[in-house]
Amino acid sequence: MVPRCQVEVLYFAKSVEIAGVRSETISVPQEIKALQLWKEIESRHPGLVDVKNQVIFAIRQEYVELGDQLLLLQLGDEIAIIPPISGG
Repeated sequence: MVPRCQVEVLYFAKSVEIAGVRSETISVPQEIKALQLWKEIESRHPGLVDVKNQVIFAIRQEYVELGDQLLLLQLGDEIAIIPPISGG
């Protein structure tokens, strides 16, 4: 069994409106694919499905696309949910 760790999820822009929180701590497997991590977050906030195809993660301040790449998370890692930001 893969050990779990606590990570901090930070929500930005539209994802804050959908989730209703700016941040939260969740427990996830230390080894998890990016898309599985998204599904864990989405299960807490089903409305996020609306931004899934537009969102990117930043983990330890590095951008990660939602895909099959394996992430090795550590206790206290920050995972930012960054939807598209409109501006002019």
